[in-house]
Amino acid sequence: MQDLSAPVQSSLSHTTHAWLRKTRLAFVPGPGSPMIREVTEGLLDCFRENGHTVLPQADTPPGAELLLTTAEFGAPVHWRESLNLTARLRFKLDHPPTVVTLLHAPPEAWQQLIDHLRKALAHEKPDPADFSLPGMAKQAYHTLYEQGRRGGPLMAIVRIIQAQAMSVRNIVVVGGDRPSHAYTFDLVGAHPRSDAADRPAFYEDLMLRILTAVSTHEITEHVLCDELIPLALWRSLDTPKAMQAAGRELGRIGFFTEMVKVANLVDVPLLDHVIASQYSEGCYATWEPVLNALVCTITGSARPVEKDNLTDDELAVITGVRPDGKGAYVQQVQDKRNDPPSSEAVEMVGMDEVLPRILLGEGWPARFEVPIARSKLHGHRGVRAYDPRFVEFVPLDPAYYFYPVSCSTEAQANAIKAAFARSEALQNPADPRPVVFTILPGHGVLIVEKWVHGKAPFQVLCEFIADGRLEVENFVPQGPMDYQLDGGGRFVQRLLYPVSSEE
Repeated sequence: MQDLSAPVQSSLSHTTHAWLRKTRLAFVPGPGSPMIREVTEGLLDCFRENGHTVLPQADTPPGAELLLTTAEFGAPVHWRESLNLTARLRFKLDHPPTVVTLLHAPPEAWQQLIDHLRKALAHEKPDPADFSLPGMAKQAYHTLYEQGRRGGPLMAIVRIIQAQAMSVRNIVVVGGDRPSHAYTFDLVGAHPRSDAADRPAFYEDLMLRILTAVSTHEITEHVLCDELIPLALWRSLDTPKAMQAAGRELGRIGFFTEMVKVANLVDVPLLDHVIASQYSEGCYATWEPVLNALVCTITGSARPVEKDNLTDDELAVITGVRPDGKGAYVQQVQDKRNDPPSSEAVEMVGMDEVLPRILLGEGWPARFEVPIARSKLHGHRGVRAYDPRFVEFVPLDPAYYFYPVSCSTEAQANAIKAAFARSEALQNPADPRPVVFTILPGHGVLIVEKWVHGKAPFQVLCEFIADGRLEVENFVPQGPMDYQLDGGGRFVQRLLYPVSSEE
């Protein structure tokens, strides 16, 4: 029997993840043009040539991890035909498969949609008529406008395609009779581009993007600690109040983007039985010395959470990471509502395992040994520039820039842990730089703040964002990037991949 755990060998191995593995997949045909069928066959051949198991169309046994299908660009898929919603039941699978939908966007229709959205997004207020598209809910204009204003026309198109195709992961192939290029979409709005000039490299690139999604898994299997935190102790702590104050300040300076609510995009019965009703755009956490634990915002998939208007019920306590890395240890508060922590809980607390601890001494309320990283902020934003006298940038391992991973996965947590382990400012407590960040391509940013005497949690970070020492922007890189020194002593973002007029 084939060893599906075997690592993937690739001609692009210098830019791919070492943890990619073999998979079993099937093609479930849907509507589409001759070009998209040709691309699908080329992609399936690429999987076969690279040692993956492509199952016959009529044979989708429980071992299928990946399903490829097609849909018509601009035409809504009925929810009963959506593989994303029905595949597990339809094919009697013992697990939910990864579903990827391929769509053919003719150049004229694609450019027309880009131009239409660019014009609509230029208005100071959204016009619902501009976003009245087939398959979209009447109230979709609000989400599409907000997403597009933040990430441009392509970000709005990501949400339109996801709603119309009833599929979270989609590959949109732009071209006439032959493919020109393709975009790979995921839940958080990533849209990296693959060029089709070299056809074998094009198929391999798409295959590797799909494998990156299939080869990782979520780390949200949190475990509850037996001991409860007494409510009186919780109410005596300064950290919950500091988290609420930080949320208000982060909201005031415009850091958080609006939560995406699925019901605002499509009207589908029982959709929340398959995917979350909404998902939040960011989370943050800070260390509480008395509890020797991290206080973190709860997951937005549990219920709507306004990050800039938190209550105690929107906070969770994380004490560590499970030995197998599949989730965090969560300690609940007695007589308080206790929803699960944010899906980024493991990455938030996991980095502390490879960083030093320090002793809070004179000037602090009490002497505690604490992680050097005091506060952590994760958001779907980018960083245009920073002042290296006060801020340090730590890059991820190279493969993560070529093949981004999604949120709440062990791959992202490991990438973040490795990046911050290389931080000079965090490994050396005497380093004067109090803020460190990394960029998550296709996703956003994670920023860490050290302990600074006389400052509340997130106060230094907010001050740096407000005065430009850390210049936050809406644009999130979709591929390789770095920072280069400008004439004014700041490091400014430089993209190391071509950006088209569509982006």
